[in-house]
Amino acid sequence: MALMTESLETLPLEGILYEEDLISSICRESFYDFLVEFWGVLCGDPMVENWHMKYLCQELQTVAERVFRGERKEYDLVINVPPGSSKSTICSQAFPAWVWTRMPGAKFICGSYAHPVALKDSLKTRDVVLSEKYQRCFQPAIQLREDENTKGLFTNTRMGSRLAVSVGGYVTGYHAHFLLVDDPINPMEAFSDQMLKIANRWMSTTLPSRKVDKEVSVTILIQQRVHQSDPSGEMLLRNPGKVKLIKLPGELTEGVQPCPPEVSQFYQDGLLDPIRLSRRALDDLKADLGAYGYASQILQEPVPLGGGMFEVEKIQLVDEVEFPIVRRVRAWDKAGTADGGAYSVGVLMGQGDQGQYVILDVVRGQWGSAKREAMIRQVAEMDGEEVEVVIEVEGGSGGVESGENTIANLAGYRVKAVHPTGAKEARAYPFSSQVGGGRVYCLKRKWTRDYLDELRFFPASRYKDQVDASSLAFNRLVKRKKRVGGLKL
Repeated sequence: MALMTESLETLPLEGILYEEDLISSICRESFYDFLVEFWGVLCGDPMVENWHMKYLCQELQTVAERVFRGERKEYDLVINVPPGSSKSTICSQAFPAWVWTRMPGAKFICGSYAHPVALKDSLKTRDVVLSEKYQRCFQPAIQLREDENTKGLFTNTRMGSRLAVSVGGYVTGYHAHFLLVDDPINPMEAFSDQMLKIANRWMSTTLPSRKVDKEVSVTILIQQRVHQSDPSGEMLLRNPGKVKLIKLPGELTEGVQPCPPEVSQFYQDGLLDPIRLSRRALDDLKADLGAYGYASQILQEPVPLGGGMFEVEKIQLVDEVEFPIVRRVRAWDKAGTADGGAYSVGVLMGQGDQGQYVILDVVRGQWGSAKREAMIRQVAEMDGEEVEVVIEVEGGSGGVESGENTIANLAGYRVKAVHPTGAKEARAYPFSSQVGGGRVYCLKRKWTRDYLDELRFFPASRYKDQVDASSLAFNRLVKRKKRVGGLKL
């Protein structure tokens, strides 16, 4: 419950002074009480309290107290919690404002995977500092300088500052007592080796050199897990014994427990937060995120990318489709040669009238270029003109030329050339989510077993062509048509 229950303007002077002193004293001593008091400034809506919020506040305050005293840090802090658990509100928005009530000169470098996200958290902190309640309670120590008061960087009159940056961004010339990084990588970019390397390199080489005092300054990483080798995983691997891990899964299972283990006593019926992350909410997230996404982002247990991305047992096998198909796409992943190194695959996928997806046909073979083009034309004739054909075109002049040849070969049919971007895992992720949600059907045919086996072991499967073609077909089906003039593209 917030301490200030009446508007200060309605109180007599003595009441105002007493109220301000009381709030100031209690909030300085307890970050959690500060969060409760200023929640309305941060969120507007009433605070729905849960035990993990106070726990996180206490852990953050513990590391901050040593910085206040100028003592050598005992550890850096990694916090792994699910999305929707108020982690950013607590750690990135409220925490810097509270620190200034105890250490006005504290400097923060606050990072996130995207600059707009970092700016959003920065503005929330500034809203708190500029609020009437904060100004009344913590003046004259905490006032912002007029000459350095922007969305991304603001400084107070005691030289405390908060700099917002994107991961991989420019921080030269800035040093901080608190290096605070909140979600350093976007979940959809976590399958990209390049994006993982950028995030991990920035965390391991750029940030450590930005400390005011290398013995005292603390790094705090807040993240929902997205990959086995994401910044949390790498930070724990690089610094054994020097990092404290707080891992709070959305639910407890036989193989999933929190860290430290003693906090499991606070879970209710195995749930971290029965209100924000109820059973129904978790079921919806499981359907939306798929097996891998749920294990990573909700359970904080990223399974190794050696399998498990597709929950093949949830694909519904049928002899025939019993619901209307509103759209069909045949997607081709083309192999360049017939030497056995890869297959050329054409997957025909349909979209049902209730958002279902069904694998209708798979054509697969190791053909030379001439036979492959003849097969693609033959299959298009079999499918009919109403089926859109999607061709994956690899980069380079050879790939472009091959794509152009296929398009010319399919004159009279609707053909779309697509240039793949990102890792195969990233492109497969949306389709795997639908599989995990039980919304994918597959006809029982001669090709079914080989198709399901490739999905089951992907990305450790020997071949990945059927997954690539399926991802291409699915992503085309769900892509919204854009209207240009009177045409739909």
